[in-house]
Amino acid sequence: VQLQASGGGLVQAGGSLRLSCAASGRTFTINTMGWFRQAPGKEREFVAAIRSSGGSTSYARSVKGRFTFSGDIKNVLYLQMNSLKPEDTAVYFCAADPRRKILSSMSNANEYDYWGQGTQVTVSS
Repeated sequence: VQLQASGGGLVQAGGSLRLSCAASGRTFTINTMGWFRQAPGKEREFVAAIRSSGGSTSYARSVKGRFTFSGDIKNVLYLQMNSLKPEDTAVYFCAADPRRKILSSMSNANEYDYWGQGTQVTVSS
């Protein structure tokens, strides 16, 4: 499975961006897809994840209510990011895994087998 992330950019606080994660290869094996981000000098942190077969989602507390999923985890998954804040500035990575994760494990980056390259999101104040 290969993942291609795109959609990052520079936006003012309060603005919106939509990130895309396009999957290719053995996409039928994907059952969970997630987004993580890493700001300079900080560790990678969980942003959001979605599971196939029912579409259960999990969002980090810091983005809940502002970020939402759309699309198809086996094709192109979108992360709509609204009301962006300067603290959302980071490189965003999409990840996928064949396991249909339970909600409590969706936020664990170590449990994702496939990763895309990052896309930079910069929110100016």
